Amino acid sequence: MGISIGLDYSWFVIFALMTWILAVSYYPADYKHWPAFLYWATGATTAIMLFVSVLLHELGHSAVALRYKVPVRSITLFIFGGVAQIGAEPPSAMAEFFIAIAGPAVSLLLAVVFYAVQPLVAGIEPLLGMAKYLAYINFALVLFNLIPGYPLDGGRVFRAVVWAMTGSMQRATLIAANVGRFFGLMLIFMGVLQVVGGNVVGGLWIAFIGWFLDSAAHAQVVQAQLKSLMAGHSVAQVMNRDYTTVSADMTLQQLVDEYVLGKGQRGFLVDRGGQVVGLMTLHQIRAVPSREWVVTQLGQAMLPLEKAKCVDSDTELWAALQTMDRSGVNQLPVIRDHRVVGMLSREDVITFLRTIHEFKA
Repeated sequence: MGISIGLDYSWFVIFALMTWILAVSYYPADYKHWPAFLYWATGATTAIMLFVSVLLHELGHSAVALRYKVPVRSITLFIFGGVAQIGAEPPSAMAEFFIAIAGPAVSLLLAVVFYAVQPLVAGIEPLLGMAKYLAYINFALVLFNLIPGYPLDGGRVFRAVVWAMTGSMQRATLIAANVGRFFGLMLIFMGVLQVVGGNVVGGLWIAFIGWFLDSAAHAQVVQAQLKSLMAGHSVAQVMNRDYTTVSADMTLQQLVDEYVLGKGQRGFLVDRGGQVVGLMTLHQIRAVPSREWVVTQLGQAMLPLEKAKCVDSDTELWAALQTMDRSGVNQLPVIRDHRVVGMLSREDVITFLRTIHEFKA
């Protein structure tokens, strides 16, 4: 589907941990006569199949998102499972509902499939053990993900319902995220009780999951508050009109000495013949070996303006910030009537928000 799939470094930690638990504890408890290598081989294969199940869960979300014309940039597997990077908000409460419910629906289907194949592999103990575990774990994923706390799938379903009832996605997000924080704190409390009761490893893991859920939900609360602060404000109100323009004939060494080191500036518009033709950032500078800075002109190293991400001056500030996030950039040239009229940076947005907050305090 054109979606990039990657592994976070933390995935290798959880893969090793899952393999160890399955090989040393889970399978020996049910199958005491296996040779040691079979425990480890089956444990590793089961751990891989677990993350295949998680990947299919995320692809379920992604397929429905694409159906609603919502871009999906990537899927990353990490220590807590997987996450799909959705490139935009759903267009409606109904779209949000079906995108959110698609993942648990895939996990439920997998649980049913692994349960149904158990009679077929009953004579092959490693396959039977894997089928039992994967049926159980996929069903457990369904139950956990349907906890009505954002950003879990159940929280997104809950947000869709509140969104449909109130007509406000922002209000629904704030309510669902605060419910997510409640469940996160509950998991932390349950984990602490488990530790006190003697189940140290299990308790710490539950508390760790609770901490992750609370942190993710808190981030959503902060994001909703920021979006509320930015509501009604455009790029034109925030952009820096006193942007620095440098000549395309200047060398990288001159730029670094005079502007980057000398004045602490990080982004520049490149001019040729009175017309802005490109963008120069620290990223473009670092792409050229330092020994070549003396002989390399900005016109050779710049990002041409037609290839740079730009934003219209009338664009809403929140939408511009999302463009920065999706593009992985820290500044955007601002365009009005096909002419550059300013630069918008993350620092400009932060300063603007701080000013608004001071007036509302």
